[in-house]
Amino acid sequence: MMIPIRCFSCGKVVGEYYEEFQTRVAKGESAEKVMNELGIARYCCRRMLLSHVELMDDIIKYSR
Repeated sequence: MMIPIRCFSCGKVVGEYYEEFQTRVAKGESAEKVMNELGIARYCCRRMLLSHVELMDDIIKYSR
């Protein structure tokens, strides 16, 4: 998991919500509903979860 622990803009901790957010969205829930229930109200924090792309699996292929 390589998501930043804190929001770049406001500094709120968002890393602790990432796993629950991913699992609930994968099950078919709306991202908006999940973030509202998790208490993520600021748009800067929302973009941290919505725009994160997990690249670690792709990078590991090319390690020495």
